[in-house]
Amino acid sequence: MRSGNRMIKKWFEKLREKWVNIPAGITTRRNSKELLQLDDRELITLWSDIQRECINEISVRGWYYILYGDILKNKNVLDVGSGLGIDAFTFAKMGVKITCLDIVEANIKLLKRITSLLELSNVKFFYLDDIDDLNKLPYEYDIIWCQGSLLNMPFQIARQESLKLLEHLKNGGRWIELAYPKSRWIKEGMMPFDKWGEKTDGGAPWIEWYDINKLLKRLEPHKFKVILNFEFHKGDFIWFDLLKIE
Repeated sequence: MRSGNRMIKKWFEKLREKWVNIPAGITTRRNSKELLQLDDRELITLWSDIQRECINEISVRGWYYILYGDILKNKNVLDVGSGLGIDAFTFAKMGVKITCLDIVEANIKLLKRITSLLELSNVKFFYLDDIDDLNKLPYEYDIIWCQGSLLNMPFQIARQESLKLLEHLKNGGRWIELAYPKSRWIKEGMMPFDKWGEKTDGGAPWIEWYDINKLLKRLEPHKFKVILNFEFHKGDFIWFDLLKIE
């Protein structure tokens, strides 16, 4: 195995240890292996309660369901780091064709169960064990959707994963990403990124800030037109919506 791939595999293992504990609402996290032990009724009730909380919290997540529902309708969307599937299944209910990608096998198993309980037929699944698995993605996507899934690894690791993903984004497709802004990093003490991860995301091995220039650098040599770029929720988050123009 090449040294670069070994480093990526090492980071994937670190991230798997962390992201078996997935966001389950605005501030709560739940272990996906434990959620798999719930019976169907308990699981779908819990999921529906979490989805309702996220939709109703307009300033954090609810706003982008309103904005992107029509934009994504009938599009092929790759959701990178699907977790509990709140984004994926909310959009799937609106008619979006979603592929849920995750590096945690228990998360994929949980997503499949919830999909069945919701009776959704427009959802596919992709377990990412190794970076080269991305070569197996079946078709080009209209949208690559990365909600906080690429900020928790070093820039060069995120760059290699991004470039692999971009091979599957159509010309004229959109790269949509949520990250943490540099202003938040400064406000919280400019800590080393491993220490910042411990503070911000409950023991994440790494959190790295982004601005538009840094993101575009990570995506080079691909070219993009900036559709949206702004901070929100009192500077906690930064949003990027980029149109691939090459």
